[in-house]
Amino acid sequence: MKARNFREIKGMPYTRLEYIHGAPQSRITRFNMGTWKEDYDVVLELKAKEQAYVRDVALEALRVNVNRLLQKKLGTQNYYFTIVVYPHHVLRENKMMTGAGADRLQEGMRRAFGKPVGRAAAVWKDQVIARVYTYSGNVDYAKQVLKVGASKIPKGAYIDVKPLNKQA
Repeated sequence: MKARNFREIKGMPYTRLEYIHGAPQSRITRFNMGTWKEDYDVVLELKAKEQAYVRDVALEALRVNVNRLLQKKLGTQNYYFTIVVYPHHVLRENKMMTGAGADRLQEGMRRAFGKPVGRAAAVWKDQVIARVYTYSGNVDYAKQVLKVGASKIPKGAYIDVKPLNKQA
């Protein structure tokens, strides 16, 4: 499926699964990884540069890469990583035939609603896609890892580092 079909968010979201027969499941297997602790002092957020649809396979690639790199260097006890967005939007495709005789078998744009082929999350500009909670000593490495993860997001993403406020 060509990326240009889903470059911009336009029209109504197609999310009502009770009316969509044959909609594929989301390919994201887990949304939370690592170990949650109350004493993390920094949160790194991966935010979208522009609005776009982010396919579930892109989110899963982001999750696998970031989690693997964080786990390898920091271990599972020194970070908490979460995917914030959920791919609600069901993508449709009006499949066209190619080859000899295809013109007699298909109807072009007549009844071109399309069949469900995948899922995507509608992400707006500056919306948080993923978060990493960690300690201040691990910030530089977590930034490098999220930069690798940002390469999986269409139209790019940037990293925002914030200290967590502690209540005394």
